[in-house]
Amino acid sequence: MVLVGEPHAIFIPELPRARLGQGRLRGLRLLHTHLHDAGLDQEDLTDMLFLRLDSVAALTVDHMASPARLHVAHLVPKPPQDGAGKPWTILPPVPWERSENDFAALTQALEDEFARLDQPVAGESESGRSGRAVLVSVGNAPRLDLEASMDELEALARTAGLTITGRVVQRVAQVNPRTIIGKGKLSDLEIMALSTGAAVLLFDGELTPAQMRTLADLTERKILDRTQLILDIFAQRATSRSGKLQVEMAQLKYTLPRLVGKNPAMSRLMGGIGGRGPGETKLEMDRRRVRERITRIKRELADLRKQRAQVRDRRAKAGLPIVSLVGYTNAGKSTLLNTLTRSEVLAEDKLFATLDPVSRRLRFPEERELVLTDTVGFIRELPKELKEAFQATLEELESADLLILVADASHPELMAQVDAVESILAEMELDRIPRLLALNKWDAMDDEQRAWAAQRYPEGIPLSARDRATLEPLVTAIVARVDWR
Repeated sequence: MVLVGEPHAIFIPELPRARLGQGRLRGLRLLHTHLHDAGLDQEDLTDMLFLRLDSVAALTVDHMASPARLHVAHLVPKPPQDGAGKPWTILPPVPWERSENDFAALTQALEDEFARLDQPVAGESESGRSGRAVLVSVGNAPRLDLEASMDELEALARTAGLTITGRVVQRVAQVNPRTIIGKGKLSDLEIMALSTGAAVLLFDGELTPAQMRTLADLTERKILDRTQLILDIFAQRATSRSGKLQVEMAQLKYTLPRLVGKNPAMSRLMGGIGGRGPGETKLEMDRRRVRERITRIKRELADLRKQRAQVRDRRAKAGLPIVSLVGYTNAGKSTLLNTLTRSEVLAEDKLFATLDPVSRRLRFPEERELVLTDTVGFIRELPKELKEAFQATLEELESADLLILVADASHPELMAQVDAVESILAEMELDRIPRLLALNKWDAMDDEQRAWAAQRYPEGIPLSARDRATLEPLVTAIVARVDWR
C-alpha cells in the first residue's frame, strides 16, 4: 500500500482488521518519510499503538534532500504498569543504507512474547461475556458519585464475566457529545489496556451512535457501554420464552439507531446485524429485518401478556391477595421468597439473578394464604429499551395488593438505591400501591450503621432474609396490611 501525504502529515485510511490469534499484531509496517532531520514524533507512535502496527519507521532527509537516517519503533509486550514507561521501544537511529533490521524475525519474536504473556494486543477478544476490560467514566457529576457509579459498573462487569484490569474516572465541565473522550486520554487508556492485556474498554453510561463510531475509528479495542453490558447480562439470565423475547427486543431496539453507514463499532460489538462494513443496500435490508423482527416479537409478547392476564384473573376470582417483592438488583428478594415459602428459587450473589416473575403461595394461620411474587431487580438508569421490553413482566406488579420494597441496608449506596426504586415505581404509576420497606442484611451491619438506617428509615423492618427467625415482624406487618376479605 502506497500513501501520499502532506509535508507534515499523512492520512492513514481504514486498514484490514488485525489477524486473529493470541498476541497477533496487524501484519503491516509503516515506513514513511520526514522531510526534515527529525525522528519519530508522538503522532507516529500513537498511530502504531492504536493500529497495532508491527513497527513504524521514519526515513529522514538531510539538507540536500537525500535520504539520511532511519528511525524505527515497535511495541513492547510488557510496558511498565507504574505509568513511568511507554508501551513502545524506539531503536537508535542508523544511516538508512546500513539498516540491518530483520523485521519479519522481530515481529515474530514480539508476537511470541505477547502470546506468552497472555497480552492480547489486537483487541481480539470479541465476547462481552469474557475477557479483560478497563472501566471508563467521563462526566460532570461529583467525583464521589462517579466513583460510586463505577463501583456498580464493576459489579455488573464481573456478573457478565469480565475481568477488570483498571479503571479511569475523568471529571469534565461538559461531556463532548461527539467524542466523549479526547485522543490524548484515549492514548492513556490504550497504554493501560496494553499493559494489562485488556481487550475491552467499558464506558459507564450509554454512548451515542456518534460517540461509538468515533471511538471505533480511533481504537481497535472492543467498545462497550453500560447499556450493552446490562443487555448482555439479561441475555445470559433469560431462560423462559418470554424473557428471551423481551431481551431480544431490547437488543434490537438498541442496535437499530446504530446501523448507520460503515460503522466498524457495530460489526465489532454486535457481531451480526449490519455485518462487517456493509454497503447502504445491505444496511437498509438489515434495518428492515430488525424492524420486522421487533414487530413479530411485540405480537408474541402481546399473546404472552394475555396469558398472564388470564392467570391474574383466575387468582382474583380465587380471592388470593397478591404481594410482590420489588427492589434494587441483588438486594435479596429471591432469598426472602425462598425463606418465607420454603422454596428453592435461584438466588445468587449476582446482579439480575432473577428475570422472570416467580410466584409461590404463602400460607398463614386461620386458613389464610396469599401469592408472593418475585420480580426482576431494578437499577439506576435502567436502559429505556429494557423498560419497554419488560413492560409485560412488570405488569405483574399492577395487580399487587401490597409491595414489599426489599433494600440492602448494608450497602453504602442504600439511599440512592431506595430512591431509584421509588422513582421507577412512580414512573410506572405503581406508587399508589401500599408498600412495606424491608431492610435486609441487617446482620451484616455494625451498631452505628444500624442506628443510622433506623433513623433514616423509621418505617423500615430490619431482617436477614437468610434467617427465618428474623422475619416475624415482616410477616406480622404483611398480615396487618393485606385485605383478607
